[in-house]
Formats: sequence, structure tokens, C-alpha cells
Amino acid sequence: MIAVAKRMHKISEYFFSKKIQEIQELEKKGIVVINLGIGNPDLSPPNGVIQKMKEASERSYANSYQSYIGIDPLRQAIAQWYHHMYQVCIDPQKEILPLMGSKEGIMQISMSYLEKGDQVLIPNPGYPSYSSISHLLGAEIIYYNLDEKTHWIPNLKALESINLSKVKIMWLNYPHMPTGAVISWKELKKIVHFAIKKRILLVYDNPYSFILNKTRYLSIFNIKEAKEIALELNSLSKSYNMPGWRIGMVIGKHKFIKNILKAKSQMDSGMYYPIQMGAIEAMNHRIAWFRTLNKEYEKRRKIIWKICDYLSLDYSKECSGIFVWAKLKGPSKNEEKWSEEFFKKYHIFITPGRIFGDNGKGYVRFSICCPINILYQAKKRIIS
Repeated sequence: MIAVAKRMHKISEYFFSKKIQEIQELEKKGIVVINLGIGNPDLSPPNGVIQKMKEASERSYANSYQSYIGIDPLRQAIAQWYHHMYQVCIDPQKEILPLMGSKEGIMQISMSYLEKGDQVLIPNPGYPSYSSISHLLGAEIIYYNLDEKTHWIPNLKALESINLSKVKIMWLNYPHMPTGAVISWKELKKIVHFAIKKRILLVYDNPYSFILNKTRYLSIFNIKEAKEIALELNSLSKSYNMPGWRIGMVIGKHKFIKNILKAKSQMDSGMYYPIQMGAIEAMNHRIAWFRTLNKEYEKRRKIIWKICDYLSLDYSKECSGIFVWAKLKGPSKNEEKWSEEFFKKYHIFITPGRIFGDNGKGYVRFSICCPINILYQAKKRIIS
């Protein structure tokens, strides 16, 4: 018998991977399941993007291996996009590394900077991949609590009271997944200064900036001092409805990028050329594109809010992103049991909050990545 690596015992199959298999089995039996659990944008990319990709695919060099650091026009487009959308100046030659999705970046940053025994600060609740990848690399996790009472912002005083001498990386994500909470420039600056003081690599995961966000679009690099200790992950998946295209980026000072490239260059052989050309075209669509996109998402979110009202769930109307984070009423509510019973009764999948950490207990998450007619069907199943 060939034994699996011990590190594999520290993680389980991704929750959504298992759930999708379950949904597929039900659909084979003719049961129509409405999936409100996964943030998988269903809308099309901007006009012209797919045409650019088709044209690029016909070029003689399209099927060749591409540069590990992406083509020059892509890095230039990312730099221009950051300057226009965030008012941040980035050197396209030294401070940008295109990625095949930001999840790849989480792995490569972790591989570049974490060793067995190092510690990592991870938000609770937070994106599960931060934890699973840290476990795979043998790092020790210190969860920092986020709480509704403090608007899901880190309590730096509580962190200051802990021995952080072994902490190498702090993961930070706003607009926050899963809660949709936003952070102010002032609060972000405090966290940057905390990371500088503690000599911690601060990784700002920033894929939801433009989705239903009424506040200022923030990059970690709006804080001048941040480049010394910070990296930023971003993605076109949610911003431009390209999740399956796998287009992301990590941004930071040259020294950090060079180290991440060492890991990345062992794991792939560059991004498909037509996808890079499609990404360039997408980033030419800016404020007007997001106005149109958000009008659609506003309509969808209002339907989810009505469902929540009917189910007597509490939620905030001040949150951003592609999810509605809702709280079950009553201290004894078990959201895992509740969401499973909800799934069996209505054949509607929503995500229990506990998969994002202990502080997700008592909450559920709805995705708005579903056409309006399907959302009305979901509402009818529940309210009829």
C-alpha cells in the first residue's frame, strides 16, 4: 500500500468540490437544483473580449509557450488599470506578475515565504484556501477574529497582545469574503503600520473592489508605506465575469515578485496567449462597465434580500461583493443543519458560514451569481 503524504491528513476536499458532485448526482435524477452557494459569475465578459481572443488564437505563435511573466502589453494594461481605478503607480516591468487566478498566487506566495514551523495570521471568518495551503506547507495558523460588532475589521490591540515573533504572513481581504464588509483607508493604514512594526508580509487579497462597492476603491498601495511589506492579489474573475479564464495578478516590489516567480516558474509554462489578449481588452472597460454590471447585481441582490426577509434572516445592506451574508436568529441556530434542511426542502444550495471559520457559525451565505429569472424561481419555491 502506498501511503499518502502526512500533510494530506491536515486538509479535506474543498467543500464546494464535494457539494457540486452532490448537486450533479441529483440533477442526473431529474431534480433541478438552484445553486446560490458559489460565487461563479454567470454574465458574459465585456463586448469585444471574446472576439479579441478569437483573433489572437489564429496567430501563428498563439500556441507557443509564453513568458512566465506574461506578455509586455498585459503588464502594461494592468499598470494602466491600477493607475486609472486605484490611482496607484506600478512599474509594469518589475512589480507585476500575472497569475492563472489568484488562488495560484496564494499557493506561490506561501511556498515562497513559509517554512514548516512558521506562523500565519488568517482571518476568521475568511477564505478557506488561506488555511488549507498553510496546512499543506506545515505552517502554524493563528486565526485573528473578525466580528459583526466591529464591522469585521481586525482588532489590532488583541493582536498586539500575542507573541507574533514567528509570524511571516498576514492575509487580509477587503471587500471581505464571505461577509462583504469594506474597510476604510484609515483602518487599512493602521494595519499596514502594524505589519511594518511586526515585520510581517501583508498580503491584501482584493478581487471584489468594484462589485456593489459604494466606498472608495482601495488598493493596499494607496498607503504609501505599504510597498515595503505588502503584496496585493487581484483577479478579473469577478470584475469582468471571467472566472474560468483564470486571470489574476500579484503586485508588489521587485524583490517579492522575483521570489514568487521562482516558485511559479516551476509550476506552469506561461498563460495562453489569447487569454492574455482577452484580458487586455477587458481592462479597457472601466467605470461605465462597472456601472452596468452593478445595476444588474443590485436587482439580483434585492431579490435575495426579500428571501432573507421572508426567512427572518438578518443582513446588512451596506456590504459589497457578490454575496449576501445573513445571520440566523436565535442563539441555538446551527447553520449547517439549517442549510442542509433548506437544501433538502427547496433544492436550493446556500453555503453554511462555518466553512469560513468558527466565527461563521450562525450565518449563511447567498450568491447573487444567478440570473434574475432563476432567482425568482428560488423565491417562488420558498415563499409560495
